[in-house]
Amino acid sequence: MQGFLKSEFFFNYRRSASAIIGSALMLLFAVYVAFGPWLVAQNPHDIASLELLDSFKPPAWLPGGDPRYPLGTDGQGRDMLASIVYGARISVMIGVVAMLCSCFIGTALGLLAGFYRGAVDSFIMRVADIQLSFPSILIALFLMSAVGTGIDKVLIALTAVGWVVYARTVRGSTLSEIEKEYVQAARVAGLPDRKIILKHVLPNVLTPLIVIATIQVGTFVLIEASLSFLGVGVPITQPSLGLLVKNGFDVLFSGLWWTSAFPGLAIMILVFGINLFGDFLRDELNPRLK
Repeated sequence: MQGFLKSEFFFNYRRSASAIIGSALMLLFAVYVAFGPWLVAQNPHDIASLELLDSFKPPAWLPGGDPRYPLGTDGQGRDMLASIVYGARISVMIGVVAMLCSCFIGTALGLLAGFYRGAVDSFIMRVADIQLSFPSILIALFLMSAVGTGIDKVLIALTAVGWVVYARTVRGSTLSEIEKEYVQAARVAGLPDRKIILKHVLPNVLTPLIVIATIQVGTFVLIEASLSFLGVGVPITQPSLGLLVKNGFDVLFSGLWWTSAFPGLAIMILVFGINLFGDFLRDELNPRLK
C-alpha cells in the first residue's frame, strides 16, 4: 500500500481532476449498489409498501411535494429515489457481468488467433469483421427480439456484441509478443503451448484490456438502457434505469417530468463518471503518451 501511495500512477491521479471526479461518481454508485436497500426507506418492488394515493407526487421542493419522497413518485406511488437505487443495482450488475463475460471470451479467442495464426486466426477475425460491420445496438436488438426479454438474455446479447474488441486487441498484442525472445526461449525449452500462453503471453497483453473493460461497463449500461427503453430488455418486474426512463416517458408530456428525468440523469452521471476515469486510465497506461 505504501508503495502504491508513492507511485507515479497515484501521483498523477491526485493531479487529475477528471480522474478524481470520475472515481468519486463511480464510488457513489458502488455504495448505492452495495448498500442501496439500507439507504432508502422504501422497497419499490414490494407491492405491500406502495400507496396509490401517493402516486405522481412531485419532488419535495415543488408545491405538493412530500419530504418522504425527495425526488417524487411514479404512477404506482414508488419513491423515485428508491427506484433509481434499485434500478442502478440492476444496470451496474448487467454492465459488470457482461463486461467480464465479454473479456473472458474475447481474450481467449484473441490469444488463440494470435498464437496459432493460420486458419484459426482467419476464421475468428473474419467473424469479428462481419460483426463490426453492424452497429452494436442493432445486433443486440436483433438478438433480444429473437430470444425474448430477461436479464440472462440481455447478458447474452451484450456478451455477443462485446467480445470483438477484446479479441482484436489481444490478437494484435499477441502477434507482437510471440516474436519476442522470452517466448522463443520458452518454446525452445519445450514448454507446452498452454503454459506459454497463460504464463508468458497473457500477463503481457492485459494492460490495454483494463481500459477497454472500464469504458465498456458504461457502454453496456447505455445499450441495456436502450434495449429496455425499446421494450426488449429487462422485464418490468426487475426495472433497470433504462426501463424507469421508458416508464416515465409514457407520461412525460403530461408534465410529470421527474419520472423520466431523474433516472435519465442517473444514467448520465454513471456513464460520465466511468468515461472520465477510463480516459485517465487510457492516458496513464499508454506508453506512447509517457
